[in-house]
Amino acid sequence: MKILVPGDQSMVALLGQRDELLKLIEAAFDSVIVVRGNEITITGPEEEAERVGVLFEELLSLLQRGHDLTASSVGRSIELIKGNEAKPTDVLGDVLLTGRGRGISPKTLGQKQYVDAMRRATLTFAIGPAGTGKTYLAVATAVRALQDKMVSRIILTRPAVEAGERLGFLPGTLYEKIDPYMKPLYDALFEMTGAESLPRLMERGTVEVAPLAFMRGRTVNDSFIILDEAQNTTPEQMKMFLTRLGFGSKAVVNGDVTQIDLPNGHGSGLVIVQDILSGIEGIEFCHLGARDVVRHKIVQDIVEAYRLFGEKRAAGADD
Repeated sequence: MKILVPGDQSMVALLGQRDELLKLIEAAFDSVIVVRGNEITITGPEEEAERVGVLFEELLSLLQRGHDLTASSVGRSIELIKGNEAKPTDVLGDVLLTGRGRGISPKTLGQKQYVDAMRRATLTFAIGPAGTGKTYLAVATAVRALQDKMVSRIILTRPAVEAGERLGFLPGTLYEKIDPYMKPLYDALFEMTGAESLPRLMERGTVEVAPLAFMRGRTVNDSFIILDEAQNTTPEQMKMFLTRLGFGSKAVVNGDVTQIDLPNGHGSGLVIVQDILSGIEGIEFCHLGARDVVRHKIVQDIVEAYRLFGEKRAAGADD
């Protein structure tokens, strides 16, 4: 099988410095890849050679769309092709936002399904471990909706569970006390809006970052609302948040049910909400797993090891 790379396309961009990206591809497939000039020849088992050909075509398409290929993006493209899950251009090529000189897009099929759910649904739940992009992609989707004038405001909230009753004893004003618990949301917003824009947006009320308690008694219209760390809400708090949703608004609820910090005896609102709300039109649930972790590869292995350990312990408790 032969792939002819267009003459205006850099072979270094496709194959990497010192062919590092080509070596990744060669290691992943049982095929022989020979590059001469701008022609790539692939030999080996027919089905395998076809997959390599499709991979190169997808990588070329990503380059033509302005994506820079890296070891990470090529590795994820290989996983998608080998798993027959989706085309890399459909996943990595779905640019939500361009922030600080680079495109923000889903990196896995699970993340792509999450992004599509946020676009479709009025209320989206994302349940999964740390590193799966739950908050990051939600903030990117919210900023894009604001830019496209689909909403007029973004509200980001999370429970300040760790502070508990000690909140009143911390120094400073109420906002200074809660700021440490809101920092992950500020970080995501800062990356996507920039150092100069974010203060102005917050001053005008276009972007609001507040603890969950501040949502009580409000009806929020024409807004994109994100509830982060939702595993630390009680069932009553979850109901309170969900009933704040007004006309023209969307909401995203994120959490990791394996990282509940509520005091003993307090159930998590995120654990039971799927049983309560499943089947309601306009509500979607997305479950992300170890394969959707986009941090260091070892983090995927750690998440998967903890999942298996939890299953074994649960099975032992049932016996």
